[in-house]
Amino acid sequence: MREAFIKLHLSILLAGFTGIFGKLISLSEGVLVWYRMLIASLMLLAFLWMGKKLRKVSWGSFMKIAGAGLLLSLHWLFFYGSIKASNVSIGVVCFSLTGFFTALFEPLLNRKRISLLELGFSLITLLGIVLIFHFEMRFRYGILLGVVSSALAALFTVANKKVGTITAPSTVLLYELVGGFLFITILLPVYLYFYPQDYLIPGTTDLVYLFLFAFFCTICMCILQIQALKSISAFTMNLSYNLEPVYSIALAMLILGEAKELTLSFYAGLTLIVFSVVLQMAHVLKQRRLHTK
Repeated sequence: MREAFIKLHLSILLAGFTGIFGKLISLSEGVLVWYRMLIASLMLLAFLWMGKKLRKVSWGSFMKIAGAGLLLSLHWLFFYGSIKASNVSIGVVCFSLTGFFTALFEPLLNRKRISLLELGFSLITLLGIVLIFHFEMRFRYGILLGVVSSALAALFTVANKKVGTITAPSTVLLYELVGGFLFITILLPVYLYFYPQDYLIPGTTDLVYLFLFAFFCTICMCILQIQALKSISAFTMNLSYNLEPVYSIALAMLILGEAKELTLSFYAGLTLIVFSVVLQMAHVLKQRRLHTK
């Protein structure tokens, strides 16, 4: 069990680095996502092929999984756009709104009642974002992109739950990456028309970052999650991942020196968001104890 928790928190730490790499890589968000999905797809395909763990699915099932991958690619596109337009801290704070959008989308798409309590917790997060948005004039465009990113992340979460049982998690991830890569490939000419780039081929530094990014923050992170889930529950994993924005902000301050870019309004908004997360965790733990009695 101890080993499983170590793997879980290593995966969360790796997830915290995704925003850091997004800022360090000089490529635009569209080109960055294209390379990330390409390299991660090839790496995961090689891993599954060598381990003889690649499973085939029907064409219909592949299209469903690829559709979830489309949402993932769009989420990444707006997430890294948010980071590049502002900074890592703003991007990951906006990502905290995923819970708010999930509380809205999941019941609507699955035809269930909306949980007013979950919505109430998420509204506290929304107030934190509004507070930051109102005072951080420099980062408004980045915040808007981050809000769209969190909405897309919520849609991906709902879609991923539906396709996650089709086949093995690692194979689902591969087909999602392939589907997202194909979509970004089709979208890229349009993106480059409106946002022309000086260069499309990454330099040596960017290439190193991209391979580290794809290997550690995509493949290794997901493998650690799968291994951890053999000993701990999905509930524990989802609860623990509330720490991801905290890790990301701490790493951004340490590596990128973002502390000097942030004002008091950011920390006030962040306090509201953390308070919302604590309330959600306390509620879930209480419900968990009641169900186990």
